[in-house]
Amino acid sequence: MNNRILALLAAFSATTIYGLNHTIAKVIMPHYIGAFGFIMLRVVGAAILFWMLSLFIPNEKIERKDYYRIFFGALLGMCINMLMFFKGLQLSTPINSGVIVTLTPIIILILSAFFLKEKLTKMKLLGIIIGFSGALLLILSGNTSQVVNAPNVTLGNSMMLINSICYGSYLVIVKPLTKKYNIITLMKWMFLLGIFMTSPITYSEFSEVSWNILPFEAIWRMAFVIIGTTFLTYLFNVYALKTLSATTIGAFTYLQPLITILYAVITGNDILDGIKISACLLVFFGVYLVSKKVKTENLT
Repeated sequence: MNNRILALLAAFSATTIYGLNHTIAKVIMPHYIGAFGFIMLRVVGAAILFWMLSLFIPNEKIERKDYYRIFFGALLGMCINMLMFFKGLQLSTPINSGVIVTLTPIIILILSAFFLKEKLTKMKLLGIIIGFSGALLLILSGNTSQVVNAPNVTLGNSMMLINSICYGSYLVIVKPLTKKYNIITLMKWMFLLGIFMTSPITYSEFSEVSWNILPFEAIWRMAFVIIGTTFLTYLFNVYALKTLSATTIGAFTYLQPLITILYAVITGNDILDGIKISACLLVFFGVYLVSKKVKTENLT
């Protein structure tokens, strides 16, 4: 199996986990843990896992000129991005969060063109337009009027938009670093920085959690967020960035509303109709066009 296929599988796996996370994490907020408390659990848990994993790889020295990229990568990817997403998810709905993240590829497309000099082919542009059309169809046809546990949908959606902007910026900033350093080295330092950046905001809610009386329902969901949504997704996406362009990685976010809706249908929380099926087909075709390898595509 060649590196490109492995990278595509890694990006798809990360997107699948993210798609499931919209519902899995939402269920226990804020009853068992607040959004910001959840972030401290995520960042500390992932930092521990990455530092443990780093014991099995050669130690790498970070060049001084790369310090600022790592710092801003942590600020955008492990701090603002996470805080905005989970608080937005708490205030809004899983399906809303699933579709709003589809704005990420557009953000990455613009940033990559300016800062990474990434060449944009007609095929890639067409794929992004088709994929975005599918996501837009989901947004316009969505009916959240009967959704409970969504106290402020407008504010929540706005926070998730900020999340998308920060995550897209994070991918662009980290892309050059993946060519120089092991992904474990990058993740261990950025998540360590993330602890210091987020703790002043997250510690209060984290300390309020009644850890000794948590039911299994809450525990397995928290474990999923730490191991799956944080550790594995960041690992998979940075691995994929070694081979794929930032725009291609971002395009996989078009699959998130599809996965979110399918999971909701399976669990009995949503229904699948003709509009959603049509939107899903557009999303799949858009991702296919964006990820399709062409001779003239620049992956640096």
